[in-house]
Amino acid sequence: MADLVIRNLTATPLELKLVERFEGQSVSGRSTPLGRITGIFNSTSLSPNVRIQGDARDRRDVSFPIGPFETHTTDIRTADPGREVIRLTFESDGHRYQVDVPSASQRSTVMTKLDGAPNEYTTIYVQSGSCLAIFSSANLSSWMRELHDEYPLSALSIPGTHNSPTCHVALPSVRCQAVNVRDQLDNGVRFFDIRVNVGSDSSEFALVHSAFPISLTGTKYFKDMLDVIYSFLEANPSETLVMSVKREGTGRGTDHQLSKILKDRYYEDGRRWYTEPRIPKLGEARGKIVLLRRHANDPSLDGEWDGRGWGLDASVWPDNCEDGLIGSGLGRVQDFYDIDQSHNIQKKLDLARGHLERAAEPACPIPGVEGYNEGTAPQPFFVNFLSASNFFNANCWPEKIAAKANPAIIEYLCLRHGEDGKGPAGLKVGDGSTGIVVTDWVGQDGDWDLIRCIVGWNARLQLKQ
Repeated sequence: MADLVIRNLTATPLELKLVERFEGQSVSGRSTPLGRITGIFNSTSLSPNVRIQGDARDRRDVSFPIGPFETHTTDIRTADPGREVIRLTFESDGHRYQVDVPSASQRSTVMTKLDGAPNEYTTIYVQSGSCLAIFSSANLSSWMRELHDEYPLSALSIPGTHNSPTCHVALPSVRCQAVNVRDQLDNGVRFFDIRVNVGSDSSEFALVHSAFPISLTGTKYFKDMLDVIYSFLEANPSETLVMSVKREGTGRGTDHQLSKILKDRYYEDGRRWYTEPRIPKLGEARGKIVLLRRHANDPSLDGEWDGRGWGLDASVWPDNCEDGLIGSGLGRVQDFYDIDQSHNIQKKLDLARGHLERAAEPACPIPGVEGYNEGTAPQPFFVNFLSASNFFNANCWPEKIAAKANPAIIEYLCLRHGEDGKGPAGLKVGDGSTGIVVTDWVGQDGDWDLIRCIVGWNARLQLKQ
């Protein structure tokens, strides 16, 4: 058996103090494609749940200090799969926390507080790497309130969804999400990919995915979705979200018509929208939607913001790209989506890991930190789509791709992300950001582990505050 590796991916020091080993009994349970990770391409062959039987057969006092964002390989033999459970007791600031490895759950586990401890920690055990990753437990509905106002949004690790409102009854190739927009917001998603149909004589925008409506049970509209988002921001003023808006569908309207209607009807309330054509600092965007427009503007909008235009300009978007530059230079995008066969997911995953590594390389200075310069342009957004599909191949529809991609990226974030030289290109690590990671089918059966992992990496920024 391999030795246990522990990664402390929090801003607080931890010390492993006690190891107890128990007999375990496998508990049969329903396997879900996005559950406990056992291997990059084996996400549906899950290890059985294991529950403790009887008293500890071995107890060992230890001292393994693990600093913030440090990795420690112990001399503790990992549990025999399906037969053993190891109970680990950690200490931080004089308080103790406990977790079983593996746990009786196939998902992330929150450590048990033993003595009224103030902190909360979430763990994910990656069996294939014999690794226990420990994250700070984020309040996902308001995770941004822990972060400094001076950070540009592009420095954050931001979970997103692809074709965000496509959670309704629809063609299998059209539906990309398991839950609705409000559930996504409440569970930490802060980048939304929105596609609208533009008619030539209407200001009502139907939500679409390519040429298709997102629901077979009635048209869903942009305005109704905005009302949901406004309600969330009203309740969570510390938060912001980036919204990518693109024209799709069969309507005969143009980008110019879209931009005019959006500004005149939807964006006129500056209280809820950030439309200046520059990447904002978090403090400037709290409580607002940051517009990332994947459409051209009407020429009448060129004079806005002292002649700089309207909204973050992503109108020139590289197609099917591995590391493409958004035309205005505000972002780098991995959006390779043309999957011919299900086994081609290997290429997609390699590209996603490579973009995660690139996103982790920059270091963002803030006031009071060496290297800060008020006039320095922020780093670009790193936008990383995990989505891919092939309309003509059922094995490559969004849900099937997500069943392989999401566990693989959780595994990478737990095992290799943020470690110098451990990414595909062996790059050095700066702030360890994930960039914007755009997902499909998160939240299925209540599984938000991928979102928790992405949000968790913001703790590294907190070390600079």
